[in-house]
Amino acid sequence: MLVVAMLVLAGCQGTDGTSAVVPGRAESLASGWLQWRGPGHDGTSAQVGLPQHCRPAGPNHRWDLELPGRGTAVVARYGDGPRLFVWGYRGQGADVREVLLCVDPITGHPFWERRYSDFISDIIYNRYAIGAPAVDAETGNVYLMTTPGLFICLDRHGTQLWQHSMMESFGRLTFPNGRTGAPAIDGDLVILNCITSNWGRQGPARNRFYAFDKRSGEPVWVSTPGVGPPFLKDSSFCQPYFEWRGGRRVFYVGTGCGNIVCVDARTGQPIFRYQMSYGGVNSQPIVVNNHLIAIHGKENIDDTGRGRMVALDLNRAFEQVAIFEAQSSETWPLVLDASYESWRNDQLSMFTSSPVVLNGRIYQVTTSGELFCVDPGTGQTLWRYKLGADQLHASPLAADGKLYIPTWHDGFYIIRPTDDGPQILDQVHLEGDCIGSPSVWEGHLYVHTTQRLYCFGQANPPADLRQENVIDPVKLGMPARRQVFAVPNEVLLRPGTTQSFWFRGLDGNTNTRVSWRKYIPPGAKVKAKLDAEFNDVGHLVVTPEAKISAGAFEASIVPKVKRSNATLDREPDLAYIRARILPSPPYFQDFEGFELAARGASNGEEFAYPPLPWIGARLKWQVRDLDGNKVLTKTLDRVLFQRSMVFIGHPDDSNYTIAADVMTDGNRRVKGDIGLVNQRYIIALRGNNQILEVHSNHDRLKVSVPYRWKPGTWHRLKTRVDVAADGTGVIRAKAWPTSQPEPEAWTIEVPHLHAHMQGSPGLFGFSPQSLFPVYVDNIEVTPNR
Repeated sequence: MLVVAMLVLAGCQGTDGTSAVVPGRAESLASGWLQWRGPGHDGTSAQVGLPQHCRPAGPNHRWDLELPGRGTAVVARYGDGPRLFVWGYRGQGADVREVLLCVDPITGHPFWERRYSDFISDIIYNRYAIGAPAVDAETGNVYLMTTPGLFICLDRHGTQLWQHSMMESFGRLTFPNGRTGAPAIDGDLVILNCITSNWGRQGPARNRFYAFDKRSGEPVWVSTPGVGPPFLKDSSFCQPYFEWRGGRRVFYVGTGCGNIVCVDARTGQPIFRYQMSYGGVNSQPIVVNNHLIAIHGKENIDDTGRGRMVALDLNRAFEQVAIFEAQSSETWPLVLDASYESWRNDQLSMFTSSPVVLNGRIYQVTTSGELFCVDPGTGQTLWRYKLGADQLHASPLAADGKLYIPTWHDGFYIIRPTDDGPQILDQVHLEGDCIGSPSVWEGHLYVHTTQRLYCFGQANPPADLRQENVIDPVKLGMPARRQVFAVPNEVLLRPGTTQSFWFRGLDGNTNTRVSWRKYIPPGAKVKAKLDAEFNDVGHLVVTPEAKISAGAFEASIVPKVKRSNATLDREPDLAYIRARILPSPPYFQDFEGFELAARGASNGEEFAYPPLPWIGARLKWQVRDLDGNKVLTKTLDRVLFQRSMVFIGHPDDSNYTIAADVMTDGNRRVKGDIGLVNQRYIIALRGNNQILEVHSNHDRLKVSVPYRWKPGTWHRLKTRVDVAADGTGVIRAKAWPTSQPEPEAWTIEVPHLHAHMQGSPGLFGFSPQSLFPVYVDNIEVTPNR
């Protein structure tokens, strides 16, 4: 089919190296300390006149407010005045909620706040708000990811513009450490760092980067630049460091699989990676004199030590990248080895705090609480100074010739460093632990602790001392290799709906023809096609009778180029989209229609893969024959996957009942847990505990009643969530042996003050030490009556 494409001018780089201005782009609406690590993504500021002493109730103390947090406050000046956005949490127990608070940065007067509940996360010990919001200089919008993975865009007045549930839509995983991080804004994209287990080729758990159009929220690209086990052991909240290099916009970032990676910021193409460690790299890398400086605190890959700072030669790395591109190599990313190191320093070890540069020296706080001064040319330690017992998360701020350093247990330092050693200007113990990194704006310093947000600075700093932190919108440039994207690049559809797409990266020719075809990626184990078609105007049409399915489409884009009054065709551009179709309730799945056509690699057992559109199911579940019936069975061949959560519906589903037959294998001592997910609550039969449990977070909402059940016996589990107009709700569940009739009464009823309003139906399974499987059959999702 031939259709007219909607075109978007993505901008291009001029022959003089400058970037062409994109027509129709708005002027900057905000300036200030707009992102976690500041204007240069490196923890430094050009501001002067900042305080040398920060004492509560002292002459530089402007205001403080109670809000526990572990991140960084960001400040933006708009045409109608400045605003400070800070991420924290309030409440206790089941009622704890994360809070985005907007206040006047000069007076601390609150403008508004938005509250978000935790749900089905692994967070423990109040490890909330470890990250920061981000403000876009061009639009003035605020971006935020909550601990359970709600990715939210609001305007400066607090009105939500769009939202994604990264857990339910893309399979984002959570970890007990709670390191959520922050969105990173560059050009017209906002980029997230996540560990995900999605569907299809993105089913295996990996550290991935997701880029969204910052205005519409539509997904543009996804990048998987790292590796999996045994290196992938952790999450990473590392922030990207952006720069122009080799004629393209790139970013450098640490991953949960122990790599420092370089990624094309416009396309998501992995460029190179350098394996540093086993386990996550959370400290942000920085660039100093054409060297990429990075540090980690996990197990080294080449010796038994833990932690190291290295300098990678970027000139040499990109020379090799150019050779790869000239050879049209498909083996991306380029893998760097130790020969690309200019130097290494094994004295330094840090897991989460990032380095800064001041007056030509690198300053790094280590896990043991020492401040190191390092020569960036040689890696030599010039001096070291013990600040405290240890350090966690907070990175130094370098500004006005001083270092502002929060420490975990030993207070807040202000230091003037020299090559001979540190001059301690102040050390003060604030209320709470200093885990969040500081920020500055117009002569004011902001420090967030686990108890309060503090503001220090002169009452009326002279105008010539209040140098602005200005971030000009990054003008768009074309990647080294021209690439076109269909946007959105991934969609979730319901029967009876249509979806339109636009193309990013074209040259603006309006006489472009597009043809779409169903596409199966090379090497795909499940050769599936989406039960939908494109119509003559370029819309993807899903009929009301469409079946649950998933698949990809390839767009062939043929621009018409006019030369000397002749029209010439050139090679088409190709773009791809992934799509899933999942029904609205009611629906039923008994797995009897699945063909057991695959065989296990180790035991040769026949099985079928679970439904492709289900999030998080691949590799963790299989459809197998059990006593003449086909049932969904938890896999046991990977201990990493002994716990699994699968989403089988839409994140915006609500007011439904889900029921299924469930069973566990096991013995007297070890049995599995099996359950259902209803509107962001897990309702599970726990075998070892012999209980029926409702929880949304094990450290928060967790209520159970005794329920005795034996291995090898099928039980029916049924649950619904009812939410009142005032936001309170009740989670109800019942369980009974399938050999008996359904009981009238609910087995358990759990009230929740701030009930979850929506959420995808799903499945939950846990096989301790991957010893015994759990089973699910006859899944039924129906609207509440």
